[in-house]
Amino acid sequence: MKHSTIMAILIDQRTDAAPEVQKVLTDNGCLISTRLGMHESSSCAEEGMIILDLVGSQAEVAELQEALTEIEGVKVKSMELDFE
Repeated sequence: MKHSTIMAILIDQRTDAAPEVQKVLTDNGCLISTRLGMHESSSCAEEGMIILDLVGSQAEVAELQEALTEIEGVKVKSMELDFE
């Protein structure tokens, strides 16, 4: 059975929080199978979203989520998927 976690990261002040978010993601790079970053490019909006497909244990994913939520202006939601 394949297990993965999908995580959505919403960054309110993208230019302020992005370096901290990037450091956390780099430190946990082995957990990240796929990463998709989105922001309103026509206006270079301050709000951005990153979608991750994670392949780590529940404990590792929880640690990543905790590290991200400690960053001011960052909100995180995730869901676990099991495929048979």
